[in-house]
Amino acid sequence: MLGPLTLIVALTFLPAANALVRKNDVGRLPALGWNSWNAFGCDINSTKFITAANEVINLGLKDLGYEYINIDDCWSIKNTRDKNTNRLIPDPSKFPDGISGIAEQVHGLGLKIGIYSSASEVTCAGYPASLGYETVDAQSFAEWGIDYLKYDNCDVSGNWTDTYAYCVPDGDGDYPNGTCPDITNPAPEGYDWKTSKTYQRYNAMRAALLNVDRTILYSLCEWGQADVKTWGNETANSWRMSGDITADWSRIAQIANENSFLMDYANFWSYPDPDMLEVGNGDLTIEETRAHFALWAIMKSPLIIGTALDSISDDHLAILKNKYLLDFNQDPVIGSPAYPYKWGYNSDRTFDPVHPAEYWSGASSILEGTLVLMLNSEDATSTRTARWSEIPELKGYNAYQVIDAWTGKDLGCVKNNYKASLKSHDAAVLVVKGRC
Repeated sequence: MLGPLTLIVALTFLPAANALVRKNDVGRLPALGWNSWNAFGCDINSTKFITAANEVINLGLKDLGYEYINIDDCWSIKNTRDKNTNRLIPDPSKFPDGISGIAEQVHGLGLKIGIYSSASEVTCAGYPASLGYETVDAQSFAEWGIDYLKYDNCDVSGNWTDTYAYCVPDGDGDYPNGTCPDITNPAPEGYDWKTSKTYQRYNAMRAALLNVDRTILYSLCEWGQADVKTWGNETANSWRMSGDITADWSRIAQIANENSFLMDYANFWSYPDPDMLEVGNGDLTIEETRAHFALWAIMKSPLIIGTALDSISDDHLAILKNKYLLDFNQDPVIGSPAYPYKWGYNSDRTFDPVHPAEYWSGASSILEGTLVLMLNSEDATSTRTARWSEIPELKGYNAYQVIDAWTGKDLGCVKNNYKASLKSHDAAVLVVKGRC
């Protein structure tokens, strides 16, 4: 008879439904890396990317799997393409050796490089984008040595606007139960969003990337619109499920809440993407920072660092390097994420942008057990209790060996439940192993 972990492994080895399977396992697991936008915006140059690449190595992040060094917006000459080839032109003042030059340097360090464009006429910062130029841009990216494409959704012209509107609750407003009552022109019931212009725009770049002689991870970034959950897995290796993140807890809680209802869509080769990490940015408390990272890790989100690594604090670095959470996120056998097994503050399956699901669990082949997360979504210190009888992977037994994932401390044989007093917006993370 199969044990609980063996059964879960057997059921979760398969990829996400209709997933975009790529060569050499590109995109099979959530991407780990660094991106320039949250740290620097448009203030970028080749030196900053080489600094980030070297710090990924020097800080020990490369050894843990962080590998992508991603150039975000503002890298090209503004308002123009090459008149003869229609190619995008890297800004020589920012990248004196071109994109191919910095790609060569990053590859020489044993890392990979990413770039940015948008499924529109211009990018979010007003630079030339790829709508209508998918083939030539994909060819350029491949020739330059690009390994990852983040593909955004700004400033779409009227002739490419969808016939119907789609509700993104955390983007369109904080509505109860995930509804958008005032959205105009909603799609009729049963509408196939694969007939939408949004799908056409993103699928055009998918086709172009699959037609070049280089495997480029496709990170689709259309902010959760056009019911992306129904077609994102077959189109890209990750797909944004919300609007942009910011470095404040209220926004992090909003996105975590929305993504908690999409976990059935996460598995090998394609994952819902709740946007880049804000670890090291803004005025997040250390408790909020580690809860943010832990939630993103257990949801099998891409973990893309967005802070200046040459000035990161030891506390923030330790969070990014937490091996238990990284092992769970990068499990080569189990592709499914953790799931909420109880909402805690609210009744189960409550849509609440302020108080997302607080109790999560998921099996891990690397950890040889179950990862359990307890979140305190309240604004004051409060106790959370993980009861073994409530956790799907553990139900039926009453005593387990437990490790505190933040400290690495072996808590020994814990019977029945584990209680944690948590400061506001903090999360306890446990590795629950063999019975005892």
